[in-house]
Amino acid sequence: MAKKTAYVCSQCGNDSPKWLGKCPVCGEWNTYVEEVISPKSSDRQISRLSNYETQKAKPVLLQHINTGEEIRMDLKDGELNRVLGGGLVPGSMVLIGGEPGIGKSTLVLQTVLKLKNYKTLYVSGEESARQLKLRAERLGTEHENLYILCETNLEQIFTNINNLKPDLLIVDSIQTVYTERVESSPGSVTQVRESAASLLKFAKETSTPILLIGHINKEGSIAGPKVLEHIVDTVLQFEGDQHYMYRILRNIKNRFGSTAELGIYEMRQDGLREVSNPSELLLTQNHEGLSGVAIAAAIEGIRPFLIETQALVSTAAYGTPQRSATGFDIRRMNMLLAVLEKRAGFKLIQKDVFLNIAGGLRVNDPAMDLSVISAILSSSLDVAIEREVCMSGEVGLSGEIRPVNRIEQRILEAEKLGFKRILIPQNNLKSKSKSAIEIVHVKKVEEAFRELFG
Repeated sequence: MAKKTAYVCSQCGNDSPKWLGKCPVCGEWNTYVEEVISPKSSDRQISRLSNYETQKAKPVLLQHINTGEEIRMDLKDGELNRVLGGGLVPGSMVLIGGEPGIGKSTLVLQTVLKLKNYKTLYVSGEESARQLKLRAERLGTEHENLYILCETNLEQIFTNINNLKPDLLIVDSIQTVYTERVESSPGSVTQVRESAASLLKFAKETSTPILLIGHINKEGSIAGPKVLEHIVDTVLQFEGDQHYMYRILRNIKNRFGSTAELGIYEMRQDGLREVSNPSELLLTQNHEGLSGVAIAAAIEGIRPFLIETQALVSTAAYGTPQRSATGFDIRRMNMLLAVLEKRAGFKLIQKDVFLNIAGGLRVNDPAMDLSVISAILSSSLDVAIEREVCMSGEVGLSGEIRPVNRIEQRILEAEKLGFKRILIPQNNLKSKSKSAIEIVHVKKVEEAFRELFG
C-alpha cells in the first residue's frame, strides 16, 4: 500500500493535500512541511496505550457540577509555586520552554528532587541516566522515589507508566518523543501533536500532573505546531542571557491562575537559587557621581522591584546616528527620543544613544519611561542624578507624565531600600501617604528635569 503524504502547517497544524506558500488559517508564510500520514487511531487504540478505557461523556447542568476545594501539589519552590498559581494542579500538563542551556532541565530536576513524598518518573529523551545522575549529584540532593527512564518511544513510555504508576511525570523533551502510529520522524508536527494529545488524555483521566520540557525556535517561540500550546494547560517561558546570572520564569498561559506572575532565579554552580528580593541584587553597584544612570521603580507581574537604567549619549562618528537598546523596546526608546526633542527641546538627532537595563533583565513596564529619558538626558548633559532618588512614570507623546498602576507598592519598595525621594505622576496617589520617603509629583517631563537637574 502506497504511503500518503500531506502538508501540515508548523504553526497551527492545518493540513493540505498540496504545498501552500501562505497558511489560510493562521496567515503565516512558508510554514507548510511534508508529512507521511496514516489512518487516525481511534480513542480505543489510544486508551490501550495507557491501559485504561475511554468513558462516554454526558452533558451535565452547570449548577450540578461540584468544584470542591482545589488541592495543589506543593513543589517546594516559592517562585515556581507562585508562577503556577499556588502549586501544581493534579491532572494538569505544564510546558516549560526556553533556549538551549538556559537551565530548563536543571530547574525541573532540582524541583522534583525536593518532592520526596511523591513517586516521580523522569523520562529523558536527550540525556543518559549517567548524565542525570551527575547533575543530581551536583545539585546535592538525594531522592528515593525518583525513577529515570531513557526512552523516546511513546508506547514503551506508557508501558513503564502502567507498571510504575507515578504521582508525577516529567518528559524531557516532548520534541524527542514519537509514536509508532504515525509514520514520520520524531519532532515533526504530526509526532509532537499526537504524542502531546495522548499524554494529555492520560493526565486528565488519571489526574497525574505532567511537566513537559520543550525546545524553542530561532524566533523565540515554542518549537513545533502552535496547537501544542493550545493542548497544554500552562505554558512557562524560561528566559535570560547566558552571560548573566539571572533567569526569569514568565507565565504565557495558565488555565489555573494568573498570567501576570513572574519568578526570578539566580544561576549558581549548585543549581538555581530563588531570588525573593531582586531589588537588592540589582542595585549592588555604587553609581554615585556617574552620569547616565537612573533608578526606576518597576513592576513585573505583581512584584515591585527597583532596577538600574543605564544610558550613554555620544556624538555620532558616522553620518547616521546609532540607536541601540538592551532589555528595552527599541521602538519605544525612539518614541521617547522624539518626545525629548519635540517637547523638551533637547537636540539628540546627531548623537548616538545606547540604553541598557542592568542585570540582563528585559522589562516591559511602561513606568520605565521616566527613568529612560532621565538617564538619556543625564548622559547627554554629563550631570549625575542623586543616588537616593528613584522614579516611576509613563511618558506620553505630548510630554506629560501619565499615571501608572500599583504606585503604593512601588513607593514601599523604594522606601524599604533606603531611597529618600521618588518622582511619580501628578495624578497618582492624591491622598497623603504616611511613608517616610519624600514623594514628588510631576506633571510634565520639564518638571521632572527641574527636580532632577535643577
